[in-house]
Amino acid sequence: MNKAKKVVIILYHYSVVARGFERKLRELGYEVDVLEDFSKIEYSAAETDLFLLYLPGDIMDDLVKHKTLEEICQTVRSIRSKMIILGEMKYHQELVASLPLIEEFRWLNRPVDSDVLGTEVEKAISQNTDTVSGKTVLIIDDDPVYARLVREWIKDFFHAEIATKGMQAITYLLKNHVDLILLDYEMPIVNGSQLLQLLRQDPSTAGIPVVFLTGVSTKDEVAKVMELKPEGYLLKTTSREALLDYLSKKLSR
Repeated sequence: MNKAKKVVIILYHYSVVARGFERKLRELGYEVDVLEDFSKIEYSAAETDLFLLYLPGDIMDDLVKHKTLEEICQTVRSIRSKMIILGEMKYHQELVASLPLIEEFRWLNRPVDSDVLGTEVEKAISQNTDTVSGKTVLIIDDDPVYARLVREWIKDFFHAEIATKGMQAITYLLKNHVDLILLDYEMPIVNGSQLLQLLRQDPSTAGIPVVFLTGVSTKDEVAKVMELKPEGYLLKTTSREALLDYLSKKLSR
């Protein structure tokens, strides 16, 4: 007999709704554990097929809980586990803006129908992640729609992170390793060239390859971009296939 798939529900505090999810998943044949001690996430990962994180309603108002959310996402990402986040739709965009790492995981809006949850759990567990390499790409672009598009293009092959502001990217890079940066050339406040200079002034980020993403395509404009001596540049009209081919070659060195 095949062993039942295991789902671990991560809770800030136990609730009737969470109990209902636990019961539904057991009815569907899953082994289910409930975890309220966040420090045990890494230790339970080896036997867990999927984490299910249930966010409290005050996640945007409680700084401690918000910080804990960041730590949970970083832990689950570092151990390369799968996770679905259940949260209120009205907070989704705010959370993504403050913590782009959230976009690495499936998101379901609360309230969630138990049948829908069962379907999404099955899809998440069956998703093949064998093609994902160990390389991490940070996409820095003030246009979140375009940044998410690029992330969708590459997420099945590389770990992909998003930052929509220059200083947000700096803060992220102070705590996390990346193998390559895709950097928007034209951004407000801190533009691409300024951010590249900041990265090169810091020994911890100076060696990260930076590839400009740009909408400029005339000879003079391209020459101006290349004067900054990035690792390379890509036009924003580049296709998904061309982008993946480019990144594969850059990150295989």
